[in-house]
Amino acid sequence: MLKGGGHTAEQKIRSFLSSIGLPNRDYAELPPSPIRFPDGSQYRFEIPSAQTPEIITKYLELFEDYEAPKPHRFTETRGIMRLLDRDIEKMVEICKREKIELFLSTGPRAITDTSTVSHTPEGARIAYRLRGTEQLVHALTDVYRAAELGVRGFVIYDEGMLTVLNLMRQEEIIPTNCRFKVSVHCGHGNPASIKLLESLGADSVNPVADLTLPMIASIRNVVKIFLDIFTDTPATSGSINRIYEVPEIIRVASPVYLKVGSIANPRHNHHPNQSEIVERVRQVKAVAEMIERYYPESKPSHNRNLLAIPE
Repeated sequence: MLKGGGHTAEQKIRSFLSSIGLPNRDYAELPPSPIRFPDGSQYRFEIPSAQTPEIITKYLELFEDYEAPKPHRFTETRGIMRLLDRDIEKMVEICKREKIELFLSTGPRAITDTSTVSHTPEGARIAYRLRGTEQLVHALTDVYRAAELGVRGFVIYDEGMLTVLNLMRQEEIIPTNCRFKVSVHCGHGNPASIKLLESLGADSVNPVADLTLPMIASIRNVVKIFLDIFTDTPATSGSINRIYEVPEIIRVASPVYLKVGSIANPRHNHHPNQSEIVERVRQVKAVAEMIERYYPESKPSHNRNLLAIPE
């Protein structure tokens, strides 16, 4: 039982955190991360809202037009259940040819099933979790179906589902080279939470979007999995633009996927129009120029032998 004043109690808590291998503070000194991607690089680019094969094709055309770095990962965010088999097959074909990771998102989450609570201010906290056994089964079936069509990357919104998927991967019910990315919508933002997700089988985690650099540095101190960090967010997440922080994000969070371009959209899980796709690509180019200007010695990933290339 803790005794003494608040200061003494806090010291005991900090000491206990250290004893179990967790940081006892945020790292204001911003230590550089010594961890790298398998190819020795520090960062990769991720483009969310790659909702259809047509959108992916348009992105690729514009990346060439703007001489912007080709992304290492496309992420679809509306849900596998909204894609036809032929959509998935075409997305697999494109990303396999271009050697780009493809991550599809699972569903139906609470916000897309029959829940009314999830659409209220209080219920928004559960909006991306799975409600009931049937929805868990449906979401797992999403993964099984997409894996059969060649997809190897999946966005996960529920920790229980992550646990089951990891067991399915171990038991070879789904391919053992499937990779699981935990969404920002799970709301994790501290070292203990991210370390837990790593232990449950997450291959990468997107912490909440507004963490400070010291907070990010403290998370990197205790996990080896990839971190997915927003460089900017849509209006519904505050229209954050961290473009000047990107060099430091790379330095302290490596290996990191830079999630770029969401500021062009009004909300998450959005189906971008032509002008929004253009703005996303322009934002990637702007981030790439910022990195070259302020952290030219950083190491981007040029190796296209990535971890979730479709098969």
